[in-house]
Amino acid sequence: MREFDLSASEEMVDIRGVSVNRELPKEERIADFVSQIKNPYLFKCGKYTVKAIFSENGQTLEECIKGLIK
Repeated sequence: MREFDLSASEEMVDIRGVSVNRELPKEERIADFVSQIKNPYLFKCGKYTVKAIFSENGQTLEECIKGLIK
């Protein structure tokens, strides 16, 4: 698994500032979200750093993101 440098937190996007246009088709909403968040595996939520890790047999990143933007 790839390690992330958590000390570079000032470069991370705060997810609270991400806004996805719900009028777009699902695929475009996902692309819009990823383009804004830049790294869906490592981002900020206020003063917290969020590092997403998925198990080999768990949900895919796409399934998780779809659950967030429904």
